Amino acid sequence: MIVAAMTRAHTGEVKITTRKLRGSPIGPAWSVIAAVILSFSTYALRAQVSGPSAQSPTAAAQESAGMSTDLFVMFGSDFDRPGLLPRANYNIGIGHTFGFLKKDPIGDELTFGYTYENAGTHGFLYTAFGEHTESAGVMKNFSLPGTKIVTGYTWIQSGITSYTGNAHVQNRLDSGVSLGAIVHFNNCNSIWIQESYSKVVTVPWYTTSSIGYTYSW
Repeated sequence: MIVAAMTRAHTGEVKITTRKLRGSPIGPAWSVIAAVILSFSTYALRAQVSGPSAQSPTAAAQESAGMSTDLFVMFGSDFDRPGLLPRANYNIGIGHTFGFLKKDPIGDELTFGYTYENAGTHGFLYTAFGEHTESAGVMKNFSLPGTKIVTGYTWIQSGITSYTGNAHVQNRLDSGVSLGAIVHFNNCNSIWIQESYSKVVTVPWYTTSSIGYTYSW
């Protein structure tokens, strides 16, 4: 009788050997059956050795979907109360959108920015009196019905603002909320348009109308 035996080397290869049993009355048909069974066993072992395949680039891209970084530069005008006096407002910052925050009602993008505002009593662009603000914020992006070119967002920010030009620098808490729209030209370039309401401690509240350019990646 011919009996098939199976051994496994350290390299993961499977080797089938045969040996003849002396004096066996069983015919060659059983040898064929044993060989077929061992062939299936060999296939199963090779599948276990190979293990799961590496994650495809497509799957990795799906996992990272919803994540992006925005670098924005915005120009606008404050309208101070009382009197609606216009004052220059320049803003630059960076934000990062996290995919796992997409369902968060407060926001899915964390931002950090610097803002310069004209704090003088006259002039629009620049005076000796300035207001410099470093702020952190959270932005909520949302789609608008019927269009994919324009999306909307809400933006909550808070930080420390410093008034310069006096004998001493004065630091105050500055908080604001914004509502805006984003016009998307492609995946990387867009225009932001927003209206903001801000309040600094000990200073009358004011609104700001801004437009800016954003590069995303």
